[in-house]
Amino acid sequence: MKTSGKSTGKLTGNSTGLSNKWRQIKKYRNLYWMLLPTLIYFFIFHYIPFAGISIAFKDFQPFVGIADSPWVGLKHFSMIYHSEDFYQLLVNTLLISGYRLIFGFPVPIIFALLLNEVRKQSVKKTVQTITYFPHFLSWIVYGGLILSFISPAGIINEILKGFGIPAIDFVTGPDYFRSILVITGILKDFGWGAIIYLAALSSIDPQLYEAATVDGSGRWKKMIHVTLPALLPTVFLMLIIQIGYILDAGFEQIFVMSNPTVYGVSDIFDTYVYRIGIEQANFSEATAIGLFKGVVGFILIVSANRIIKRSGEPTLW
Repeated sequence: MKTSGKSTGKLTGNSTGLSNKWRQIKKYRNLYWMLLPTLIYFFIFHYIPFAGISIAFKDFQPFVGIADSPWVGLKHFSMIYHSEDFYQLLVNTLLISGYRLIFGFPVPIIFALLLNEVRKQSVKKTVQTITYFPHFLSWIVYGGLILSFISPAGIINEILKGFGIPAIDFVTGPDYFRSILVITGILKDFGWGAIIYLAALSSIDPQLYEAATVDGSGRWKKMIHVTLPALLPTVFLMLIIQIGYILDAGFEQIFVMSNPTVYGVSDIFDTYVYRIGIEQANFSEATAIGLFKGVVGFILIVSANRIIKRSGEPTLW
């Protein structure tokens, strides 16, 4: 009888919990309807394509189909590893992503801190609008504008000629290309990247600043002792995410701005996948590279999350 009572209690508790959840869903049903298109998008374009991962382990033949294509195991992974291009692609990808992480990651944080100190709202909104705008331009448009500035007959070289300085070959010069990628990437996205940090700054309790003022702290000390500690959790979360994408060095930007003369310093995994997968129809090897990138990204994001978690800071999980 006691056992029956306990099981009845459990069933009653479960049904009550389900009914509460259902009431919550009904209460916020409009928000769930708004979320639905995003869920459908991710399901169609991010989960259904997982069925095609097996192509990496097969000699895929489009007219035969995925299921009937012959199984070859790790053949394509071995081909990638022993390819002459693999190490150059790896070095280029890591260098470009590393430069972006080192030089580009702090810029939105610094910009958000500086913008947070602006007291005049009209100035603040104007600066935000100007810095956000480039993010909404596609790399086709933005890259074209950049190339018009740095081409041999572009504005920058014309200015240099006016001062008697020889023209610099920015477009086809391998020594300049990576720097141009990093700088233009920062200029395009730092304003947009600062949004999440500005949101974090807006959630800081004003009483902390008031207490710091009472203690005689100026703006600099408030930033060091109040603003930065409150911002660190967000910084660490964004750092973990960015580390996970370290093998994504920016396909669109490099595809638009590169040319065969700078492939030695600009060719990354994504551009290589485009050439062999789309142009040469070598789908199996392209899928193998994509799977390799995914596995490495997963390992990096888990490792970064664990390291930061040990330091006592908030993490993704």
